[in-house]
Amino acid sequence: MTEQRQRLLHHLGIAAGFLFLVGWFYLGRQSGFLDWAVAKSPQSHAGAVLMVAIMVMMTPAFLIWKYLNRLLERRLKITGRYYEDDVYEKPPSKD
Repeated sequence: MTEQRQRLLHHLGIAAGFLFLVGWFYLGRQSGFLDWAVAKSPQSHAGAVLMVAIMVMMTPAFLIWKYLNRLLERRLKITGRYYEDDVYEKPPSKD
C-alpha cells in the first residue's frame, strides 16, 4: 500500500470516527439525558450540570474513539508517539 493511499484511508477513518462522535452526541441529546440532568439540578447551577452531563454522556464515545484510532493505526501500520508514551515511560537508568 502506498503512503498516499495509507494517509487517505487514515483520514477517512478519522472522519468516520468524528461522525460517530457527532452521532453519539445527537442520540444522547435526543434521548433526553441532558434535559433530565438539568431538570434534576437547581436553576442556579443548570449550566454546570449541563456541562457535567455532556462529559458523562460523551465519555464512552471518546473511549470508543480512542480504541478506533489505535485499531486504525495498527491496521494501516502508522507509527507515531502518544502523549501517554512520555508519561508512562521508564526513566533512563544511570549506569
